[in-house]
Amino acid sequence: MLSDPYPIYAELRSSGRLSRGGPGQWVVSRYDDVAPLLRDRRLSHEYPPEYHEFSIGDGPANSFFQRIILDRDAPDHTRLRRLMAKAFSPRLVQRMHDYIERQVDALLAPALERGSFDAVTGLAFPLPVTVVCELVGIPSVDRDLVRPRAIDLAKAFALYVAKEDREAAHEAVAWLRAYIGGLLAERRAALGDDLLSQMITAEVAEEPGARLSSEEIVDNVIFLFFAGFETTTNLIATSVAALLRHPAELARLRHDPGLLPTAVDEFLRYDAPIQATARLVKEPVRVGGRTVRPGRVLVLLLGSANHDERRFPDPERLDVGRTPNAHLSFGGGAHHCLGASLARIEGQAALGWLLRHAPVLEAAGNVVRRPSVTFRSYRSVPVSLR
Repeated sequence: MLSDPYPIYAELRSSGRLSRGGPGQWVVSRYDDVAPLLRDRRLSHEYPPEYHEFSIGDGPANSFFQRIILDRDAPDHTRLRRLMAKAFSPRLVQRMHDYIERQVDALLAPALERGSFDAVTGLAFPLPVTVVCELVGIPSVDRDLVRPRAIDLAKAFALYVAKEDREAAHEAVAWLRAYIGGLLAERRAALGDDLLSQMITAEVAEEPGARLSSEEIVDNVIFLFFAGFETTTNLIATSVAALLRHPAELARLRHDPGLLPTAVDEFLRYDAPIQATARLVKEPVRVGGRTVRPGRVLVLLLGSANHDERRFPDPERLDVGRTPNAHLSFGGGAHHCLGASLARIEGQAALGWLLRHAPVLEAAGNVVRRPSVTFRSYRSVPVSLR
């Protein structure tokens, strides 16, 4: 299932529009159901404290999830998103473009000289973590301290956190709160041109009743830190792995580099970095002739919806020129991913460098998956390039 969930998704889609999950939980697998439910206001992102305690245990991550934009509904979500969208402006993201290109070159030029690299540890993880550190304003001297906390923070975002991962996730939240809180105090005294400074500026411009507390700013910057690398790390790793398995599509991209933007969206569809998201039912919702009652959880299978044959012709085929491609990998509605444009820029920069500089790109060993139901990710993707 973890190595290849798509045959199971196909069985779920063929069995009906709604499938029984765990206790009090229903699973939705078809595109025409998942897409509108992502925008349905009868479904909530806000879970009671007891849910978080069940999912991750008692600790700092509980209050963290109750503050971040991901798990808030309107009007709090609207207030948070308005301020964070100002901070995450297209101008700020575009300013990162040249920086991203330089970072890709710094990571891959030595790999080209060696003739090999690991697409995860040598590119997919260090690139987005470095980019999001630069975006937030984390000094380069501190980044080696931040990176291991990023790995542990990611554990907290599983639909259910394994007991052996909980302590590390709570410790990561506590450490990052102290660290980002210190940066926030520094930026309040002397603003810069980073995302944290932009958030402070946007927050000050708001009406007093709409402003964020320092705790809200800190926790939502930590969330942006996670969101800024997790999806992109998985996107780059799965993209490289897919190209290694599909040499004809790799050759097609080399012949027509103009397909790179559509290719990145196809990688997002073909092996969605985030496979599932969950919603709490607030009001009765009918799916497939059944009524799901309030208090139940709907698990929306993004990975399955992206492979729905009713929506995508020949969905199991990788097609770097696929258009249209209305995949759901960045969610939908009010909670559509704020960092989608940044993820696309990073994915195109990384793959574009490989297409330009490495005429030979081949597998150099077996890939190793990172076991997760929520995320589609790898621990290792060995690559030979020259």
